[in-house]
Amino acid sequence: MNRDLPPIQHWVTTLATELGVDPALVDLRALLDMTRDVAHHVDRPAAPVSAFIVALAAARNGGTPDAVRQACDRAGELARAWAPEVHQ
Repeated sequence: MNRDLPPIQHWVTTLATELGVDPALVDLRALLDMTRDVAHHVDRPAAPVSAFIVALAAARNGGTPDAVRQACDRAGELARAWAPEVHQ
């Protein structure tokens, strides 16, 4: 996890531990960047749903930190290229 996000880190560590997930698998910067891109370029409510889909994709691809990062990167790319007027 990133050192520049202490309040959220404590929450993520607590939640992950409580749910039986290794907190080291949570790449906060990648997830926050991706959800920001989705919220700004697609739609705000799409951000948490996108995070869930990214988690499913990462789990399907091994569940490693690299799988999480790759899924976040791809989702962010798609969001930044999203043209709402085309998808309405």
